[in-house]
Amino acid sequence: MSGNQSLCTHFTFVAFSSLAELQPVLFIVFLTIYLFTMGGNLLIIGLIWGTPSLHTPMYFFLVNLSFLEMCYITSVVPQMLVHLLVETKIISVASCAAQMYVFSILGLTECCLLAAMAYDRFVAICHPLHYSLLMGPGVCLKLAAASWTTGVMVESAQTTWIFTLPFCGTGRIQHFFCDIMPVVELACVDTSHNETTLFAISVLFIMAPCLLILCSYVRILVTILRIPSATGRSKAFSTCSSHILVVSLFYGTALFTYLQPKAAHTPETDKATALMYTVVTPALNPVIYTLRNKEVKEAFQRLTPRSTLSLTP
Repeated sequence: MSGNQSLCTHFTFVAFSSLAELQPVLFIVFLTIYLFTMGGNLLIIGLIWGTPSLHTPMYFFLVNLSFLEMCYITSVVPQMLVHLLVETKIISVASCAAQMYVFSILGLTECCLLAAMAYDRFVAICHPLHYSLLMGPGVCLKLAAASWTTGVMVESAQTTWIFTLPFCGTGRIQHFFCDIMPVVELACVDTSHNETTLFAISVLFIMAPCLLILCSYVRILVTILRIPSATGRSKAFSTCSSHILVVSLFYGTALFTYLQPKAAHTPETDKATALMYTVVTPALNPVIYTLRNKEVKEAFQRLTPRSTLSLTP
């Protein structure tokens, strides 16, 4: 770092500055999606909590996922909404670090939690007679705790390491939140070793759960194909279809963002893919789990008449 450069005390987001005339419209769109996501995930948590028949390992993990998605979208969208209404989009270095801590911890935790959910479906379909033994309450708690612990430990260390770098220059982040690579690019030292290490961490801790999910579903597919009746195959697959869609949405954007070479990154593509995994995917999860899940739909239908009757004078 040359002697005439001063360290940054705050960053400025470029965000959607090129779409200045559309920012009020974007504010309404993103606010609607945010409220829908929060309401949908709260509905899922409430339905599972209030329906004894849904007190099973699969729905225990779904409650964890819904809570995580609410935190995940809240770590990004409220700040983005404020910045859509103001001309100067500033964030302090400390606040940027806090946002990266929360966002990255929740992101890795979701990777691990989706792997735990895939393992649950693997045991349910491939070892149904041992399901209650292999997926007892203690095992479910340990899997959920391991997912959260892995996210906290790995991403806390990584984010702390990133913010030991000196940041200088204009401090302009070519993004709408403090994502890892746009912040690292502001460092005024050679970050090539840091970027290589970050890439290795991403490969290890994103791909490892992904491989576990793939292995689980290969075994599940083999087991389903061996079921003699078409009805049995359809029923077995229906218990996995929602999870497969969620995994595809989450991992599709995550792998595209964090595992592509640096030369392939552009601010426009980074912001577009980030919108997918920070805004769109959390909003689609409640839709997927309510429209494609028969048990959740039945619980909602049982609740709706009661709610209507209670409002009738």
